[in-house]
Amino acid sequence: MIPKLESFLNNKPLYYKHIDYKRIKIAFDTIEKNLKLPKIIHIVGTNGKGSTGRMVAHLLLKSGFNTAHYTSPHILKFNERFWLNGNDCDNDILEIAHNKLYSILNNELRDKLSYFEYTTLLALFAFEECDYIVLEAGLGGENDATNVVPKVLSIVTPIDFDHQVFLGSSIEDIATTKINSIDKIAIVSIQPHLEVIDVAKKIAKEKNTKLVFVAPDYQKEEIAQIAKQNSWADFLCDNAKSACTALDILGIKYNINDLNSWQMMGRYFAYASNIRLDVGHNVLAAQALFKMIENDTILIYNTYEDKSYREILKILKPKIKKLLIIKIDSPRALSLEKLETVLKEFKIDYDFFNKTIHDNEKYLVFGSFSVVESFLKAMEFE
Repeated sequence: MIPKLESFLNNKPLYYKHIDYKRIKIAFDTIEKNLKLPKIIHIVGTNGKGSTGRMVAHLLLKSGFNTAHYTSPHILKFNERFWLNGNDCDNDILEIAHNKLYSILNNELRDKLSYFEYTTLLALFAFEECDYIVLEAGLGGENDATNVVPKVLSIVTPIDFDHQVFLGSSIEDIATTKINSIDKIAIVSIQPHLEVIDVAKKIAKEKNTKLVFVAPDYQKEEIAQIAKQNSWADFLCDNAKSACTALDILGIKYNINDLNSWQMMGRYFAYASNIRLDVGHNVLAAQALFKMIENDTILIYNTYEDKSYREILKILKPKIKKLLIIKIDSPRALSLEKLETVLKEFKIDYDFFNKTIHDNEKYLVFGSFSVVESFLKAMEFE
């Protein structure tokens, strides 16, 4: 008997110290002959994967294509990972896809596949009637579960330091791991590090990949107008340039003003007129947000043990009136003792989040997906 998807996934750990990168390829080879594969647009990078991918999917949908977007992690509910034609995929579609996938895989593969590996293959079955799937890499690129499929296009979003334990300690190492996933055509977004450009050119030459660099002034006025109307952060403008470039490369006509109806939870999301939510969790995200937030902002914050929290807090401090520590439910969470020690060292006034929001104050909820999740649950958002 096939178990329900939820109970099956609950038996898989979310985090692994060591991953066998061969098993996803074996699993894909097993299911491929039973799978109708749409055109795949693959997104790799450190920051902006989710928003860039959703913008691409949004523009494709508005241009008349049956479109899906696979992203991770989710904030409140599992179905958020599976966006289908403008909405989270419903449970019935996911259960049908699970039944197909489970039936094809043997017991050993079912057991060994990680949570993310299984859900990646699940997405391929859930979305097989689509014209396009925008497939977002989880952690890296070259060895990521999403890299087992052929792509019509790769998009490399901004690359910076993150997950160094898995990806390497230098920008060159991190970029190489991610960009090694590119295939025939790749778009390189505006990058904070010139080394990424050099790595991309080197790998593209080796793979005979057509490389397209997003121009900083691409549709600058049009995107600036959309950003003004929707109070976008600067990084969302850059991501929009990448998304539009993608449709240009694919030869698809689109209306750039369709981006006025784009939104995605946790991407500098306006929860209220005085509250912004952002799932960013690294230095590059902090630098981008510092440009956007006003002076005397109250920061609702927590983070993971492996993040550069000292540098992040140092970046944000000049505009922070007070920091409110919000509890997050994660085995990777930074200990309260370590967080308080840094806050005292930096002389940042702090307290604990108690669900109280004042209309006359400005708030930024930031630090990880778990922080945004904890805030939304505390505010009983659905």
